[in-house]
Amino acid sequence: MSLRQDATGHGSPADDEAAPRNIHATAIVLGTLGYLFVGPSGTGKTSAALACLSSAARRGWNAALVSDDQVLVSLRSGRLVARAPVTIAGLAELRGVGPIPVRTVKAAILSYAVLPVAPPFDMRVAPEAETWDVGPVALPLLRLPLLPGLDPLDALSRFSAL
Repeated sequence: MSLRQDATGHGSPADDEAAPRNIHATAIVLGTLGYLFVGPSGTGKTSAALACLSSAARRGWNAALVSDDQVLVSLRSGRLVARAPVTIAGLAELRGVGPIPVRTVKAAILSYAVLPVAPPFDMRVAPEAETWDVGPVALPLLRLPLLPGLDPLDALSRFSAL
């Protein structure tokens, strides 16, 4: 299965090198890996990403937000790079609270896309080798279950190379 999102509706790989695309997502860094939290509005992208950052900080890991809600992605040397728009850099928006300052990094190479999923689950087992595509780049897609008592970072580390 492939989930596609194209903010412009058109473009070529050469266009990706020249101009970043603004997509609705949240990007973080855990250790040396970049994660792009994707999905419709209200599905828990920001909450799951911030929970992962908090858990990583408690463990003493290097972890930081790249951008929340809007992520500028561009293709550089065949790798997908995430940055924050200047207007929201350093902020994460919590539903019902508003923007809060968060430790950030300026950019990250993205390794995985993460789709938060809450019960009831549509499927028992996710399809193998799912990807999430931005233009010419396909990131491996990890489905992250949002369950009470489950640390999202624990779940994410079981699915990725953390």
